[in-house]
Amino acid sequence: MNDSPWGAAPSVGYAGGRRPSDQGSFPEGTPAGPAHDAHAARHPTGTQPPMPTVSDVGSQIPQEPMPTPPPATPAAPQPDQPGPEQPQQPQKKRAGRDLRAAIGVGVGLGAVIFASLFVVKAVFVGVIAVAVVVGLWELTSRLAERKQIKAPLVPLAVGGAAMVVAGYVRGAEGAWVAMALTALAVLVWRMTEPPDGYLKDVTAGVFAAFYVPFLATFVALLLTAEDGPMRVLTFLLLTVVSDTGAYAVGWRFGKHKLAPRISPGKTREGLFGAVAFAMGTGALCMEFLIDGGSWWQGLLLGLAVAVSATLGDLGESMIKRDLGIKDMGTLLPGHGGIMDRLDSLLPTAPVVWLLLAVFVGQT
Repeated sequence: MNDSPWGAAPSVGYAGGRRPSDQGSFPEGTPAGPAHDAHAARHPTGTQPPMPTVSDVGSQIPQEPMPTPPPATPAAPQPDQPGPEQPQQPQKKRAGRDLRAAIGVGVGLGAVIFASLFVVKAVFVGVIAVAVVVGLWELTSRLAERKQIKAPLVPLAVGGAAMVVAGYVRGAEGAWVAMALTALAVLVWRMTEPPDGYLKDVTAGVFAAFYVPFLATFVALLLTAEDGPMRVLTFLLLTVVSDTGAYAVGWRFGKHKLAPRISPGKTREGLFGAVAFAMGTGALCMEFLIDGGSWWQGLLLGLAVAVSATLGDLGESMIKRDLGIKDMGTLLPGHGGIMDRLDSLLPTAPVVWLLLAVFVGQT
């Protein structure tokens, strides 16, 4: 009996149509035929190697088993193939600055201002002069770095400080005279250098003299009145409250851009918040802080402050965008530089001075 697991081999299908028994004494299961006879002639009986046993008709030479492929694993999604959609979590709005640092610096500045404002007026005038000089330094430094405009700082700093003091001592006439002398000093000082770029340098210098110290002089003019500290306090409160209202309402509800080409972060909703906050605060200030003031005057004053503060903020944003910078400086953590805090204060000072003069007089 054949031990092959497939059973005994049939007697047909061999080469030459003969069975193994017809070829002589071959090992059992050896195929017969002409090819085998030739092989036998070359290898006599007893020396030839045993031939493999054919267990079935049409059997082929055994081949190595194919390796079993590893189990298929799900392919990871490719970057350009979107995976299963995940529910999106609502993102919280983030403030654009470090609020802790901003609040800390704001409280510190407020303490210095209040202490100087209600103790000795002259000290507060000195605070204004220092802020003006630092602001001029920041502005002229950024102009030189980004635009290669060399506005002369020395005559600007000296003339700016003198402008503030002259406004406090001699009133509006003193401020105008100091402004004219500062512009003349800028023209003469720049003559000590080569003429290349003279026109743009002196133009920037005169602009800086008007933009920073001259507008700041109106704060000193507010201080000259009998209730000067209260007028300055009203001016500061209205400007700060306007900025705060615009920031809070715009951050929470802002959807429609106010001036996307100038300041993408400002919204119309923020402007409405500035107007509402400033008008409410103005009514309270005119009713309780200003002698002879009325609440309806405070509403108009608050509206004017909200508009002027917003325009001042947009004006400096325009300058910074032209210069390709985010902040004018890094002196005040959470705020930027001094000029980043004066942007809304400077154009608001003459507006408040003028309206108070119309409503309750200059004295």
